Parts: sequence; structure tokens; C-alpha cells
Amino acid sequence: MMEIFKTVGDKLTRADSIESGVWVNLVNPKDEEVTAVCNAIKLECDYLKAALDEEESSRLEVDEGVTLIIVDIPMLNEDVSPVSYSTIPLGIVLAGDSIVTVCLKESAIIRDFIENRVKTFYTFKKTRFILQILYKNAIRYLQYLKQIDKESSRIENELHKSMKNKELIQLLALEKSLVYFSTSLKANELVLEKLLRQESIKNYPEDAELLEDVIVENKQAIEMAKIYSDILSGTMDAFASVISNNLNIVMKFLASVTIVMAIPTMIASFFGMNVLVPMQSNPYAFLYILGASFLFCVIAAVAMAKRKMF
Repeated sequence: MMEIFKTVGDKLTRADSIESGVWVNLVNPKDEEVTAVCNAIKLECDYLKAALDEEESSRLEVDEGVTLIIVDIPMLNEDVSPVSYSTIPLGIVLAGDSIVTVCLKESAIIRDFIENRVKTFYTFKKTRFILQILYKNAIRYLQYLKQIDKESSRIENELHKSMKNKELIQLLALEKSLVYFSTSLKANELVLEKLLRQESIKNYPEDAELLEDVIVENKQAIEMAKIYSDILSGTMDAFASVISNNLNIVMKFLASVTIVMAIPTMIASFFGMNVLVPMQSNPYAFLYILGASFLFCVIAAVAMAKRKMF
């Protein structure tokens, strides 16, 4: 999908063709769309195709007036169970008077710009636009990290009374998400540090200040991801032991019940043999035997209860 936008006055409007000062947004584009954009702004297609590789690492390249920035952005995987988070590359290409963003999936970060939820956003202020995207990206990481923390707390409460693996699997999915976030945030940090050394950033104090804010938010996200990952790892180890202990308690209870129930079985087996047995001529023998079985069961149950076997 290809969308073309341009700021007219203070409003973001859609454009029909690629012209000076436009922003081209590509989401999982077809080959002909990539070729059309490259021909319009005289750009090598490799710059756009780089961001379409899910394994592409974050980096900054400046070559012959073309700037390529690839950063990892967070994504919520709602279509899988249990719900998890991942990261995918977002490519930002600055070529001449045009700026191109390309990604494999539609992103909430880019959607905020399209739906005019970002203040002081203009397509012709390209450096500011790039920094605003990076700032929104860092903020999105922080939002998802808080969601992961809340979700892990909810699962922990369920684990207190659970003996199943479902909750542990959910925690494992969150732990994997935190690993993805931590790795991507550290890679993004290198890109931000390279941007900070660019002369074009230093020419505009407001842009330099915004970049510093992005770096601060990104560092905060890195620290949060590390803290949450350590807490989650310790929680999983602890609750794995809790689940095992809960299972042991149930098995101990069942073993105690089996022992108690074995007493009347043994007595019934003895008096049910086809040989001479005591009280066989007594009309109340059945009641005596039943009472004795009940008494022995109570004695065994009390004895095991005192030893905390129930």
C-alpha cells in the first residue's frame, strides 16, 4: 500500500503524485510501488527494500545526499495466543525534498501522524519529522513495557492458585517480548548516537533538543525492559517451584485418602473369605464390622492429620 501526503498550510493532505516536499508512506509495498517511488525521487530501490527484511538491523547510512535510517519499532501480536510483542524494522529515507517511510506492517506510530495526532508536524520539515517519528517510537516502547508489567502482574495473581502450565507459558511469551524489546532498543540507541553527531542536527537547536529527549526516553525504555525482564525471570523460577509444591500437596492428600480407604477394604476382604471367620453366626456381625472399619478409619485419619499429612 502506498500513501502520499503533503502539508498545505497547517493541515496534512493527501497528494495524487510524488512532488517536492511530500511524504510517501509504504506499507508492505508491491514491487511496482517500490519501483514507482524510486523512479520518482531518483533513488536506488535497495534503500527501500532494506526495511522490508524482518531480520534487518538498525542502522544509519548517509550516501550521496541520501539518508537511510532503519530502526526497530514495537508491535503487538494480537492474532497469536498467548498475546505477545515483537519488533519489526521501520525504514526512513530522506532523498532530496522527499521523505519516504517503509514498513512491513501498518504501525500505530505512523498512523498517529496520518491522523493528525502529532502537533507541529510538517512534511517539509524533514529533520524534525524524522526526530518526531523516533520520539513517538520511544514513547510506544514505554507504553508497551507498562502493558507488559500489568499483564505479568495479572498472571502472577492467577499463578497463586494454579497448577497448570498455561500461566507459565504466558509469562514466557512476555519474557521473550522483553528480550526483543531490549535488543531492539539497544540497537536503536546506536542509531540515535550517530544522529547526534550529524552536523545537520546541530544547525537547529530545537531539533538537537528533541533528539536529546529521544535519547533520554530510549535509555529509560532500556532500563525498564531490563528491570522487567529480571523481575519476570525471577518470578517464573519462583512460581515454577510453587506449581510443583502445589502438585506435591495434592499428591500427599490423595495418598493419605488412599491409605485411609485401604483400611475398610482390608477388613472387608478378610471377612469376605470363604473360610471360618469370627462372628459369622452373630446376627449383628455386619454392624460390628462396619463400626470397627469406621473407627479404624477415624483413628488413621486423626493420626495422619496430626502429622500434617492431610
